[in-house]
Amino acid sequence: MIKKILLFLWVLPVHYLMAQADLANFPAAADPKEVGYRIAHRFIAGKHMLHAGKWISYPETFYWTGAINYAHLTGDGELMQAMKGRFSKLTASEPQLLPIKNHVDLNMFGSLPLRLYQLTKDKSYLDLGLPYADTQWELPDNANQAEKDWAQKGYSWQTRLWIDDMYMITIVQTAAFKATGESKYLDRAAKEMVLYLDKLQRPNGLFYHAPDVPYYWGRGNGWMAAGMTELLHMLPEDHADRPRILKGYRKMMKSLKQQQRKSGMWNQLIDEADCWAETSGSAMFAYAIISGVKQGWLGAKQYGPVARRAWLALANYVDDQGAVSEICVGTNKKNDKQYYYDRPRHSGDYHGQAAYMWCVNALLEGKE
Repeated sequence: MIKKILLFLWVLPVHYLMAQADLANFPAAADPKEVGYRIAHRFIAGKHMLHAGKWISYPETFYWTGAINYAHLTGDGELMQAMKGRFSKLTASEPQLLPIKNHVDLNMFGSLPLRLYQLTKDKSYLDLGLPYADTQWELPDNANQAEKDWAQKGYSWQTRLWIDDMYMITIVQTAAFKATGESKYLDRAAKEMVLYLDKLQRPNGLFYHAPDVPYYWGRGNGWMAAGMTELLHMLPEDHADRPRILKGYRKMMKSLKQQQRKSGMWNQLIDEADCWAETSGSAMFAYAIISGVKQGWLGAKQYGPVARRAWLALANYVDDQGAVSEICVGTNKKNDKQYYYDRPRHSGDYHGQAAYMWCVNALLEGKE
């Protein structure tokens, strides 16, 4: 028994050191702290990216949160103050930009004030953020029959079986769990994730953009990869839904490992070799794999090099002002393969800026 314990204690740090070997000692141009500084500080003077021209959008929410997490991890007081100041301006002089609570792409905004509450314990953040999580499970009076059916089964009435929903729903629910410690939020997120895995994951581990759109769109799959990653960070080992989610996660990561291009990137359509390399989806995949290696969900020997190649490639797309290039613009589902090939590519789009911050923060974090 003593020998087994000693062997376990020896193997554990060896695994962690193996992970760190691939995920540390980057060349100067790919130093996560320096790259992250440029991307995070770019947000200070950035304009709002609005949903439907009216409310703070989900890409801005996630970029904002990523900058806050970077400031927290690195002790960047100037950046943290700027992020809090921007939020104070939003609530004081721009309250009309606060998202309403009637759509999966709007309710996720609550994850931002809930993260600020975690770091500051300022109850005003909690009071603002928690209703975004609660109303995701509170059936509105004008709900249609499909929404009523989902709610009756214990799912969010905002369920629609689009793969990007699995970040939007789970991020605000897990943020509410972190802020309150109430298990109902974590259980909601896990139940919803299992539904999406059972309904949408294909035999190869990837996901169609939607059930009626049979294409493996990069960023769409990225939302799913990131959503599972965030949830696995939070789920206790003995949670009933953890084995199913971990199985789905590993199945997807195996496929992504096989689909990674020699450059280290993934393409706009993941399985199409002639499609263009896209940064936001690639960053989401890198984030999921970096986290998996660091947390021990993935083998460091097999996946550490995958994560390292990805980050080294991604760093090449960041300019001196912290703008990421080759980001696919916001994309609706469409049953037309050429549509995905032809999507415009922007630099500095918050979809990509946010995903890069996830990678940076994952590289800077230690093992939990």
